Amino acid sequence: MSTPRVAAIHDMSGFGRCSLTVAIPILSAMGIQCCPLPTAFLSTHTGGFEGFAFLDMTDELPKVAAHWKSLGLCFQAVYSGFLGSERQIAIVEDFLREFRGPDTLAVIDPVMGDHGTVYQTYTPAMCAGMARLAELADVITPNLTEAALLLDIPYGELPVGEAGCREIVERLSLDGRRSVVLTGASTAPELTGAMCFDARTGQTEAVQTQRVPQEFHGTGDVFASVLTGALVQGASLPDAVRQAVDFVRACAERTARAGIPMREGVEFEPLLR
Repeated sequence: MSTPRVAAIHDMSGFGRCSLTVAIPILSAMGIQCCPLPTAFLSTHTGGFEGFAFLDMTDELPKVAAHWKSLGLCFQAVYSGFLGSERQIAIVEDFLREFRGPDTLAVIDPVMGDHGTVYQTYTPAMCAGMARLAELADVITPNLTEAALLLDIPYGELPVGEAGCREIVERLSLDGRRSVVLTGASTAPELTGAMCFDARTGQTEAVQTQRVPQEFHGTGDVFASVLTGALVQGASLPDAVRQAVDFVRACAERTARAGIPMREGVEFEPLLR
């Protein structure tokens, strides 16, 4: 059987583990060919760094897609994350429509904000566009902030606790038509992980682990990359979520022990095996 292939539509930061510098090695280590479609190149990511260089790749995205189409490329999954403009959202919508086969998995990480705050580059129009893009997904992986944006309710009005997380993923499932993995979902103060709704089974399940009392940039990208790889390998959604939760925790524990600054992301490389 040939190596499965994933089109990864993310930005690339030269320093600071996130986006494509996370997705490429993780998917490769999982035995999957990662075909990057960079939305932008930055010298570093934007969390905790100043003065970074930025190259917008918007104009190149349709050219890459057209070339790939001329080559007859097919993908087992299309996986998108942070997008830099409303125009890029429309380009990714077109890419999905063009390359989506009957067995192509569409994983959309609707990156828009965190901790109740929308990222400064995201306008209301972009948030609305991300919600439209997410409607095309088989699986979405929002955090609590992004869940509030997708549901169009204030962050402070999200339902809380285990029952609240279950309500959120079920409301985001579009009446059971798409799977939802809510990241950063906690069923108890000492726990963290995810709550998932599986569109194939109609079941909702919490996947929890012990909380590491420290935060790092890029953990959402690590989580979504492992999740995508596991799903492409044929894992069930709950099993894929468990792999992602466990790997992120292992990376966070190692990074905390090493005293690595938050902005450098999690030290996942030694754990790829």
